Amino acid sequence: MVKEIERAGIPVVHVCTVTPISMTVGANRIVPAVAIPHPLGNPAQDAAGEKELRRKILKKALFALETNIDGQTVFEL
Repeated sequence: MVKEIERAGIPVVHVCTVTPISMTVGANRIVPAVAIPHPLGNPAQDAAGEKELRRKILKKALFALETNIDGQTVFEL
């Protein structure tokens, strides 16, 4: 799905827990997530810590959208 959306000219960020799979399917902008059962959070953290983690992932994804890339790029947190 990611490749098809980008083929239409819309940049996409793939937030994922297993980056090698994203690379295999051809995603260009990849942001690693936390864990498979909780990709955008960590229930072991308190509410403030989890909110900050989610904000960090979102900011990295927005940064990835703004960035011109040549080929697949993983944007580490």
